[in-house]
Amino acid sequence: MPGVFVPVQHIYIEWQNNSLSTMAQMGNQPLIVLSEESQRTSGKDAQSMNITAGKAVAEAVRTTLGPKGMDKMLVDSTGSVVVTNDGVTILKEMDIEHPAANMIVEVAETQESEVGDGTTTAVIVAGELLSEAEELLDQDIHATTLAQGYRQAAEQAKDFLEEMAIDISAEDTEHLEQIAATAMTGKGAETAKDTLSSLVVSAVQSVADEDGIDTDNVKVEKVVGGSIDNSELIEGVIVDKTRVNENMPYAAEDANIALVDTGIEVEETEIDTEVNVTDPDQLQEFLDREEKQLRELSDALVEAGADVVFADGGIDDMAQHFLAKEGILAVRRLKSDDMNRIARATGATPVSSVRDITAEDLGHAGSVAQRDIGGDERIFIEDVEEAKSVTLILRGGTEHVVDEVERAIEDSLHVVRVTLEDGKVVPGGGAPETELALKLRDFADSVGGREQLAVEAFADTLEVVPRTLAENAGHDPIDSLVDLRSQHDGGELASGLDAYTGSVIDMQEEGVVEPLRVKTQAIESATEAAVMILRIDDVIAAGDLKGGSTDDDDDDMPAGGPGGMGGGMGGMGGMGGMGGMGGAM
Repeated sequence: MPGVFVPVQHIYIEWQNNSLSTMAQMGNQPLIVLSEESQRTSGKDAQSMNITAGKAVAEAVRTTLGPKGMDKMLVDSTGSVVVTNDGVTILKEMDIEHPAANMIVEVAETQESEVGDGTTTAVIVAGELLSEAEELLDQDIHATTLAQGYRQAAEQAKDFLEEMAIDISAEDTEHLEQIAATAMTGKGAETAKDTLSSLVVSAVQSVADEDGIDTDNVKVEKVVGGSIDNSELIEGVIVDKTRVNENMPYAAEDANIALVDTGIEVEETEIDTEVNVTDPDQLQEFLDREEKQLRELSDALVEAGADVVFADGGIDDMAQHFLAKEGILAVRRLKSDDMNRIARATGATPVSSVRDITAEDLGHAGSVAQRDIGGDERIFIEDVEEAKSVTLILRGGTEHVVDEVERAIEDSLHVVRVTLEDGKVVPGGGAPETELALKLRDFADSVGGREQLAVEAFADTLEVVPRTLAENAGHDPIDSLVDLRSQHDGGELASGLDAYTGSVIDMQEEGVVEPLRVKTQAIESATEAAVMILRIDDVIAAGDLKGGSTDDDDDDMPAGGPGGMGGGMGGMGGMGGMGGMGGAM
């Protein structure tokens, strides 16, 4: 049967209840493209809404930048409190819902995963790029032109940064400690940054090998009690476990260490079995065989020369008895991460069968002991020659202090790692941003067309870093920026803002330096996020995105939820809806 052809005489688009309907004149039946619950914003309204969302995220963390930055108190729905000025931590805890705002959050997350520091810088640069773009869009500069100009400027900025970079060697401990200290400045660890930076550099240098540097091999243990200055580096591993039997020794000196991937228990059969005992002698024979098996396992460890045993699984009570009689310290049910760290630190080879263990499988440590730290008993594996896995014990007066110190230490570990990998640093204190702004303005003169305006806007954007540093320190941002420009015009590439005094000083001489990759990554990720947001000219959201209650009482609320930042930390209020940030719906 041939198909039936229905001519479509006329198609038109109609807006109804903020939804898009396409009407086809086929018996007067409308063809609904989007549901009535769908929301759509297009053109300048969409751009304005997304830009506003991105700027709001940047403003949320802007006051935390620099050594005089302020902290944020974040309270979640369960009442848990986090006090921090770490950019990525703040943005994660804020539970942001607006899709464009989440793109800016991704900038911070990318910065954190790649280099571990500079998250706040990356976010405020992205926000300022959007702010500058908003003014140019109002002047009828097309978003594609802005995107092209921004990308050109970002590439030039990275090239200029490479030219400015200062070489640093892996043996230059003094400069590495300065880099670690710079990453801690302005955070809770700043009061003890000299002590902590030394510990961080020693830790990273210890775990470095021919395969590179994996900071996961630096385990951070938090202990509430004492002061931050009481923090210490253990050349070895701390295990949050205790010996399995009270009759075992508390410590073993000059210890040979065995790692068992399984448990020290009676071997189970591969299939389900049932033993029928009809005579008491049979029961005793069965128990004797179990005891014999466990004795053989214990004897295998003794013959290999083990003084300490760490098992991934359980240790049978009878096996504990035999091991204790031989004076062996045993620990059971370790996490796989701890097993790997012990193996890396002591040189031990994990075995899957205790019967097959030999002296060559054993690792070595000068001391293995159960000690009290902060009111908890833990196993310390110390005095390891050339340990490739170490432990940082962080102390502080309260849990919030220790948590913030941990975040600062994590940043420092990453920046030292990046510096050792790249061997290049740049001055801090807003020096590179001021120099880049100067060079990009000169570069803009060589760029033809309207892209020149975008490059100049990019140059203006970078100065948000020294300007914010001055604002957060209580200094006049205009005076500070004028002084910085004057110094850089005179060829002083390392001149940056001293947040404590407000004067312009040579950051390289003061030892305030940062890894090159922190700056290049911040510029790259901020630019990509800003360009992506600017190129969006249509936002189509399926379903109701009010992000809150769906009660009938909310029927009169504008699509997209309430505008502004009124919702506090729980989703940034109106950012939950597509229309909330600009009322564009």
